[in-house]
Amino acid sequence: MNMIQNLDWTLIQAFLAVAEHGSLSAAARVLGVSQPTMGRQVRAAEAALGVDLFRRIRRGLELTDTGETLLPAARAMSEAAARLALLAEGQDKSLSGVVRITASDIVAHHLLPQIIADIRQKEPYIELEIIPTNESKNLLFRESDIAVRMYRPTQLDLIARHLGGMRIGMFASRGYVARKGLPESTKDIMRHEFVGYNDDPAIVEGMRRMGFRLDKHFFKVRCDQQAVHWQFVRAGCGIGFTQERIGRADPEMVQIMPELPLPVLPMWLTAPEALRTNPRIRRVFDLLAEGLGDMVDA
Repeated sequence: MNMIQNLDWTLIQAFLAVAEHGSLSAAARVLGVSQPTMGRQVRAAEAALGVDLFRRIRRGLELTDTGETLLPAARAMSEAAARLALLAEGQDKSLSGVVRITASDIVAHHLLPQIIADIRQKEPYIELEIIPTNESKNLLFRESDIAVRMYRPTQLDLIARHLGGMRIGMFASRGYVARKGLPESTKDIMRHEFVGYNDDPAIVEGMRRMGFRLDKHFFKVRCDQQAVHWQFVRAGCGIGFTQERIGRADPEMVQIMPELPLPVLPMWLTAPEALRTNPRIRRVFDLLAEGLGDMVDA
């Protein structure tokens, strides 16, 4: 019992990381420690609890029945620790320190740089870390402080501000248009080449809603990373989709059939509710909202 009372929180983190990632090496990368250290921490957790948490399988480790039973309680401890850290961070009253911002790679590349430069001019003591990713970072676990998202967040304990919407446009490079011409009607579109996504179904589903019967193999070049996807479109690999503001700002690109009723992407700015009282994060949140708000179309 004494060993359990003195159970190191680090050991619980190790247990959770291995449970969620399936191997010592993957868990070690996530927590920033060596694989041997991760192995020692897992063995120490098992010794402290007096149970076997994992069994070895060909590709790593899997939870034992006991490990499965203990996992929800360990996750609850992790969530409580994250909330404690958020509440403590929310008490910081200074306009200095680090603010982490996550956004999709296309937004981070094309929309954020000037806004970030303006924030740096206004708040020189705030450090800004930008995380370009299309994955949803968990704000409650401080993977990021503020997120720019193209969907309404559903997670509890978040503040969210709807900034408006950004219209989507269909674009091709001038070189592609010189070779292939412009589609003259929606029926004419199917004879053209397109750049699509591989695993992300957004473009396929959007074109199906427009009446086109196709699957991902219609797109002979595919890439899920939006910034790279756009570079393929710019290189002339085919017609592609992006926010109108981004496409129209590029002199090498031609908008295709702007009259088409393409979707409007909603833009949301989110942060943990517990950080509402943190002046540093609140200030960056407001400046981001101001800068991005000037860019939305509707």
